[in-house]
Amino acid sequence: MLPPRRGGPGSPRLLLPWLLLPALWAAGRGQLRYAVPEEAQHGTFVGRLAQDLGLELAELVPRLFRVASKERGELLEVNVQNGILFVNARVDREELCGRSAECSLHLEVIVDRPLRVFHVEVEVEDINDNPPVFRSREQRIFIPENRQVGSRFPLEGAADADRGANALLTYTLSPSDCFALDVRASDELSQSLSLELRKPLDREETPELHLLLTATDGGKPGLEGRAQLLVTVLDVNDNAPVFEQDVYRVHLLETTANGTLVARLNASDADEGLNGEVVFSLGSDVAPNTREKFNIDSSSGEIRVIGNLDYEEEKSYEIQVRAVDKGSPPMSNHCKVLVKVLDVNDNAPELAITSLSLPIREDAPVGTVIALVSVSDRDAGANGQVSCSLPPHLPFKLASTFRNYYSLVLDSALDREATAGYQVVVTARDGGSPPRWATASVWVEVADVNDNAPVFAQAEYTVSVRENNAPGAHICTVSARDADAQENARVSYALVERRVGERALSSLVSVHAQSGRVHALQPLDHEELALLQFQVSARDAGAPARGSNASLQLFVLDENDNAPALLGPAGGGARSHALARSAGAGHVLTKVRALDADSGYNAWLAYELQPAAAGARSPFRVGLYTGEVSTTRALDEADAPRQRLVVLVRDHGEPALTATATLLVSLVDGAPSPKLSARASAGRVGAEASPLDVNASLMVAICAVSGLLVLTLLLWGALRCCGAARSEGACAPGKPVLVCSSAVGSWSSCRQRRPGLCSAEGPPKADLMAFSPGLSPSANLPERSDHSDPSGHVSLTLNLCL
Repeated sequence: MLPPRRGGPGSPRLLLPWLLLPALWAAGRGQLRYAVPEEAQHGTFVGRLAQDLGLELAELVPRLFRVASKERGELLEVNVQNGILFVNARVDREELCGRSAECSLHLEVIVDRPLRVFHVEVEVEDINDNPPVFRSREQRIFIPENRQVGSRFPLEGAADADRGANALLTYTLSPSDCFALDVRASDELSQSLSLELRKPLDREETPELHLLLTATDGGKPGLEGRAQLLVTVLDVNDNAPVFEQDVYRVHLLETTANGTLVARLNASDADEGLNGEVVFSLGSDVAPNTREKFNIDSSSGEIRVIGNLDYEEEKSYEIQVRAVDKGSPPMSNHCKVLVKVLDVNDNAPELAITSLSLPIREDAPVGTVIALVSVSDRDAGANGQVSCSLPPHLPFKLASTFRNYYSLVLDSALDREATAGYQVVVTARDGGSPPRWATASVWVEVADVNDNAPVFAQAEYTVSVRENNAPGAHICTVSARDADAQENARVSYALVERRVGERALSSLVSVHAQSGRVHALQPLDHEELALLQFQVSARDAGAPARGSNASLQLFVLDENDNAPALLGPAGGGARSHALARSAGAGHVLTKVRALDADSGYNAWLAYELQPAAAGARSPFRVGLYTGEVSTTRALDEADAPRQRLVVLVRDHGEPALTATATLLVSLVDGAPSPKLSARASAGRVGAEASPLDVNASLMVAICAVSGLLVLTLLLWGALRCCGAARSEGACAPGKPVLVCSSAVGSWSSCRQRRPGLCSAEGPPKADLMAFSPGLSPSANLPERSDHSDPSGHVSLTLNLCL
């Protein structure tokens, strides 16, 4: 069984100091740094990550404490229960970083609510786990016996895969009277090792010497490597080739083309003939990758490029060149050509975007982290310095969080209704000349928030419906749109409940919650409700919900559904009247009065006398619009003593409705009553009056009617103004009055309307109808030449809500 290697990772004396290393914040870099030795066993403690980040252990799981991105994720792991970072697998620094001076693992630790990103750097520190190794365990050296004391013979040195002090080699030579070891530092990359002759050689006395070359590294404890030196003493060709320089230094761009001359070496040999002819070759210790890149001409000593150079793969090459003469035995010498590869900006930056908070709510506060952006460039110096930018006019910005790491954060408020999403293109540009660049994009979707209330297509709807409508009749459709999306834009409609008189609004009309269709639930009556004003609300399905209202004015249009109603005794049956046979033409017997509950033309009444029996000519007539029954001529003995008059009252609706009044007139002998005589006298005077008196009376009547019309219009305008400023509430019912002119120009009330129901949400209603004397009442009325009113009349209907 082999004993454990001294100084290995299992040594408790070396492992304990690494476990006690404290976590330090790197100055000016904003990252948490730890150190762990290579070859640490599984479970080795690295650091109390959660504690060093200032996080409570109880909040690690709720806040989704995790490692978002990491290099070589199998090497390190974090325990989310206690927040400890530990070694998960064997870490070999030489395998991980090669011969790089720095070797670190970079982790990104993320916690949510609120979102925070921490950058952790774990430095893998070298331990002395690799002994020095000679490429050849046996080196043969041929030395002519005539070489001068102090001559040096190059030796192949050892290589140590470790770094720092662990790779600092010291060489020792086994005791010898003839030779000493000469070590010279050629530069920072390597050492020149040679065997120095201290005593003249004698081949006959000592043809061969066996020496042991030992290389010890600087680790504690140090590790050793050994190589056998077999020195053969030659008897001829006592001059070896000599190079002009021991070390040649060359700088080449990584874009150098194949066949380019690297260096032309010159080695001189003081011997003559074949002993002075030099052949050049690459040393046996030249690495295979170096042989793939360079070649040397054996006769001229020219070194040329034969492969593609890449700074990112190899930054320098060490070429050992051997010059051998053609003597027998041959003599040789060595020199080194150190080629340093210069970086060229031949690599574009690389971008990676990690989305964290997508989609983003439109009410997200400024500064919200949306995504993480990581950039890298394999070039060096300015060629590898990368800067990131965003296109202009975007509500986002890039915030640098760590070297080559950025956060995409919200820079201004969002509005989904204006822009539903953004195609964010991140551009990374290096500092080379000319610069190289790369892009990466991420779609940032804006999530909707219920920040818009439904908006009606009209703030106020004015519609009309005829009375006596069918229950459930469609009145109109209201429509509202919501600028939000999905549930926040789903609109439902409802009535704004109120009282209409003694009834609830919902008993009269309804609105469909989804379509916004407004229906009348029952038949409406113009005589009871001429105008209905109410509001419809629209609310969305957001949380919290938003809503708005629209006003509706529903005018109930009149239908001719009421027949004229007779007033006075005529309404209950036949009326009897006595008339003296001495009554002359134009004598007023009586006046038939009627009232129609409808409005407008439907309530405009006309009177006519039914024709008498066949062949009989009645001595009576009735005023077309006044209803006054009067004689058309003087009575005589031929007239029947009993007259039966039927007066037909007709409105102007479509179709017209009628009522009849029956008058029984008894013709008696003798003088008429004083009242009737006075009326008859007045009628005769009027009939016998001169044309000048008739015109004067007509002018007075016209002036009176015009004055009353102007007064009525002023009153109507004042009531409209008062009604507009009136607050919501029931409107006191008023009594509409129909004012008619008499045959002589005086005014009297001829009809009264039932009190109307007035809505408090709009101005009171005022209807006015005026007919000038002597003019046809309507172009749509049928002409009745036999029932015309010769005196003319004016009829005004006032329907006022006070």
